[in-house]
Amino acid sequence: MAKVDALPYDDRTVYSVASFNEGVGHWLTKLPTVWVEGEVTELKRHDRWASVFFTLKDPADGSCVPVTIARAKFDALGLDLENGERVHVFGRAELYEQRGEFKLRALTVERFGLGAHLASLERLKAKLAAEGLFASERKRPLPFLPRRVGVVTGNDAAAKRDVVTTIESRFPPARILIAETYVQGPRAAGEIVSAIERLCDEPDVDVIVLTRGGGSFEDLLAFSDERVVRAVAACRVPVVSAVGHEQDTPLCDLAADVRASTPTAAGKLVVPDLAIVSAKLDRARETIARGVHRVLERDRERLARTADRLRAAPRIGLERDRLRLERAHERLRSAPALTVERKRAALDSSAAKLAALSPLQTLRRGYAIVRKDSQLVSSSSGVEPGSRVDVTLADGAFGARVEEVTP
Repeated sequence: MAKVDALPYDDRTVYSVASFNEGVGHWLTKLPTVWVEGEVTELKRHDRWASVFFTLKDPADGSCVPVTIARAKFDALGLDLENGERVHVFGRAELYEQRGEFKLRALTVERFGLGAHLASLERLKAKLAAEGLFASERKRPLPFLPRRVGVVTGNDAAAKRDVVTTIESRFPPARILIAETYVQGPRAAGEIVSAIERLCDEPDVDVIVLTRGGGSFEDLLAFSDERVVRAVAACRVPVVSAVGHEQDTPLCDLAADVRASTPTAAGKLVVPDLAIVSAKLDRARETIARGVHRVLERDRERLARTADRLRAAPRIGLERDRLRLERAHERLRSAPALTVERKRAALDSSAAKLAALSPLQTLRRGYAIVRKDSQLVSSSSGVEPGSRVDVTLADGAFGARVEEVTP
């Protein structure tokens, strides 16, 4: 690069703005490529731009440096960066000489800190979900009246106070077993798992509350540790997770049987309100008493009716026997007349049948009986002209002589 020349003044060395910027830019090119850590702000990307622009901010004191990176290179990284994420940028310092703007020309960008943890947690979350650890069908209902409530919490945590105070105020007879442990830091995950296992070994513990108060994302990382999540899922009793605030969702929340928004809410979930339970018991006792009274009254009335029937039984029996004897006497008295009437009806029926079959009935309809030599004549071939025949009518008879025979 050509040497930057000063303007020709007698007593001083003076550079033009262009020369000054050019000189500074030249010296900046001698600096090595470096990694710079900061928080992404003012991210700007457009499909028609050749570069992507953002500002790298130091969250400690607010110091900023503009950053540019080729759009094709940025897109190839596939980071999907958003404002607020912490990154490491590898690049070199540059100066836009025409406007004297200092910037960092990025060669690559990597997530760091929170961003890296978020990506790692998303991968772990997908893995555990695929194994079914977060499935709704695995969730178990909480016991109505636990014999003993286990609480995993920090040794001086406000969360412990909130849970214990809520449980004792709602249900004073409740028994609580507290397992104090680390709730943040590198040792926390292993200690939380040990505390859960200790409580699971207690035979009277029917439910476990896993709790700590709010904190930063990094403070709550122990509750998203794979060991803790698996311990919660494998616990022999239902687990209530009350970690952080409403907006915090560590992975143990997804594996727990119930998620509580706050430690106080967890205390309300694991035990009932004694006053409400007592009121329900009183109403139940009243209902049972009314039911027993109704049953006793119904049985008393049934016994009274039975006694009345037993007292009336002899009188009713005598009256029934008297009526039975009267009906038998009436049947005996009317039996001969009924028998004679039935016989007479039978005779009349037989007489009617005989009358209907009698030859006289036929003769009364205009027919006649013809005999020759006391033999019935049923055909014209049985007589000849001049024969004498006897003719019987319905009323009387007469003799006749045959004058003509028609075959």
